Amino acid sequence: MKLVILDRDGVINKDSADFIKSPDEWHPIEGSLEAIAQLNRAGYHVVVATNQSGIARGYFDIEMLHAIHVKMHDALAHVGGFIDAVFYCPHGPKSICRCRKPKPGMLLEIAQRLNHSLTNVPCVGDAARDLQAAMAAEASPVLVRTGKGQHTLDKGLPKSLHDENIPVYKDLAEFASAWIGSHV
Repeated sequence: MKLVILDRDGVINKDSADFIKSPDEWHPIEGSLEAIAQLNRAGYHVVVATNQSGIARGYFDIEMLHAIHVKMHDALAHVGGFIDAVFYCPHGPKSICRCRKPKPGMLLEIAQRLNHSLTNVPCVGDAARDLQAAMAAEASPVLVRTGKGQHTLDKGLPKSLHDENIPVYKDLAEFASAWIGSHV
């Protein structure tokens, strides 16, 4: 199985410091939906792994999160794309859980449920915690400059990532084209 794991906010859709709390606030990043459709056409299963601490903070509930994801799935369907599964961590930053990135629990659950090794599976994110989770799960971290990505680069990667050769792309569209082109 060919697999790609994506963060949601800042990779697929525009991020917000105020959180994405409703379908009306969810807006795709230009080219991201088409990039997912391109990955699908190339035979890739696309899975989302996203921290959603807005649930723990009381900004929205699980039903609203599902409504946001319905909008995302519908928008993808309009461009011929789809996401195979969405995994999310509903816990806050101070919670003790295994699933909140930078911990690898969510990614390990994806591997277990799909019965698939994460070795050489790209995990595309826009924050250091996405990259750290990928490394801890023995996947391949990839950074995009959208969302918090440019800030992540400007701030400097954590020491745990300094020795890694982490590829950086302008956005999900550039990643998808490069990844498909190099894995034909």
